[in-house]
Amino acid sequence: MASLSSWLLLAALVAAAHYVLRLLHSFLWVPYLIERRLRRQGIGGPPRSLLSGNAADYRALLAAARSAPLASFHHSIVARATPQYTEWPARYGRPFVYWFGPRPRLVVSDPELVKTVMTDPTGAFDKAGTGGNNPLARQLLGEGLVGISGEKWARHRRVIAPAFNIERIKAWIPEIAATASSILDKWEVQGESRTEFEVDVHKEFHTLSADVISCVAFGSSYEEGKRIFQLQEEQMKLALLAMRTVYIPGFRFVPTKKNRTRKSLNKEIRSSMRKLIEINGRKCEDSKNLLGLMLSASKAGNEFKMGIEEIIDECKTFYFAGKETTANLLTWATLLLALHQEWQDKARDEVLQVCGRFEHPSPENLSNLKIVAMVIKETLRLYPPALFINRTTTRDVKLGKLDIPAGTRLDFPIIGIHHDCDVWGTDAEEFNPSRFADGKSYHLGAYFPFGIGPTICVGQNLAMVEAKVALAMTLQRFAFTVSSSYVHAPMMLMTLQPQYGAQVIVHKN
Repeated sequence: MASLSSWLLLAALVAAAHYVLRLLHSFLWVPYLIERRLRRQGIGGPPRSLLSGNAADYRALLAAARSAPLASFHHSIVARATPQYTEWPARYGRPFVYWFGPRPRLVVSDPELVKTVMTDPTGAFDKAGTGGNNPLARQLLGEGLVGISGEKWARHRRVIAPAFNIERIKAWIPEIAATASSILDKWEVQGESRTEFEVDVHKEFHTLSADVISCVAFGSSYEEGKRIFQLQEEQMKLALLAMRTVYIPGFRFVPTKKNRTRKSLNKEIRSSMRKLIEINGRKCEDSKNLLGLMLSASKAGNEFKMGIEEIIDECKTFYFAGKETTANLLTWATLLLALHQEWQDKARDEVLQVCGRFEHPSPENLSNLKIVAMVIKETLRLYPPALFINRTTTRDVKLGKLDIPAGTRLDFPIIGIHHDCDVWGTDAEEFNPSRFADGKSYHLGAYFPFGIGPTICVGQNLAMVEAKVALAMTLQRFAFTVSSSYVHAPMMLMTLQPQYGAQVIVHKN
């Protein structure tokens, strides 16, 4: 017995030593080699802690930037929303590298290199996925289309893409218009006895976009899915906390208060999604919307079969992303038009000419709203919903003059490139929709609010059509100015949002 105990003890010590050596190799030796290789190429960055990298520095930058609003309503917002893209390149040059634990993030702002990576067909650059290697950060979106890669991504994309082709989306325009009309009717009632009144458009457009994605993608309504949206808001806050810290392997199993909350939220969201699928499934199969297409793919014998858990993951993704992207786009577009009255007048004149005062936009005339489209594109340039996009090198790779080690995460700062005077000219920080007038072009890697290449956002068409319809209908019925209570404080959550709401003064036309 004593001999057996000795052998067991020895085996445990060997296993522990092996684990420690693996940790030392991953946390110390590999990062040292990568850092040395990058520094030899002149790539610098903030000094890193051996274990946590620059996670604490990153959080400190965000906290300092968020501590006070901008002094006035202007569009030089990069330093507040994403201070790492202004502070660190100013000190260390471009490109630069910073670290989360043992993992490097190489920030590359050259549009030509962005295009090269995002359109690469060789498999040298893989999607890093939402939350990367942190399972706590991945709970919000990690197993849906946004967070998966490889064969699984290709299979999901093949099933989902047909739900968002432009012809199908055009058929949804009457439903989108009806949803927008119901929101605007409430504004009319709110201001029934007044010529002007205040509206927080950020809150209102979140309700609108939640109702639209519920209706057109899942055959339900905002009220049916209201609890899911509320739970996802809570889940987002916890996912953000996880994204800004270094994950210790196995920590998700420690029963801390936050971990218990995460587990409870995830369980209730998945349970609610399952019930929603059961309630609306048969109706959706006939309509061939997103849920219907996924359910059809779940049937035996389908080449691109999706299991119920995969369908729930995609429902989670589109419930969240479908709401957030369009709601924030409409929020910033409305605020920009409230600030720049000359463009508001131009856009309204166009809407009245194309649609009249009382007719909703239709599939036939939506493409004639060219000024509205220019306003939306310029909004996406100045206030992109996603502030960066990333890829991870699957092997050692040459990128331009850069020699990049395998396992390096490449961060492309969408917001930084969109505001770069070297790319857009001296008026890069100004609101100028005419830069997107017909015939004017831009470099593919210089403007990518929805990504570029094979992984471009599958919901891009829906977001653009929904934004055009809702903005046009708002312009038909109301004029708006920036409220004196509005505080200009763009901040990065999962998307770019106004920290204190988006208050405008609405005037009936």
